[in-house]
Amino acid sequence: MTTDSPRWFTSSYSDNGGQCVEVAANLAPTQGVVPVRDSKDRSGPSLAFTAEAWTAFVSGVREGDFPAV
Repeated sequence: MTTDSPRWFTSSYSDNGGQCVEVAANLAPTQGVVPVRDSKDRSGPSLAFTAEAWTAFVSGVREGDFPAV
């Protein structure tokens, strides 16, 4: 069992408009998961993505696969 705790961070690209998520990427190497939570509800639930799924998502964002609406 690991004693790693999530180290939450918000992207520097966030414009502080209240539509932000926080990510704890530090758990990917040891646990293989990347938790994500709503920055407005820090005591609320988080979603856990596999490291591979998170990497694919970030790559898709960078490549423009998810156009802004």
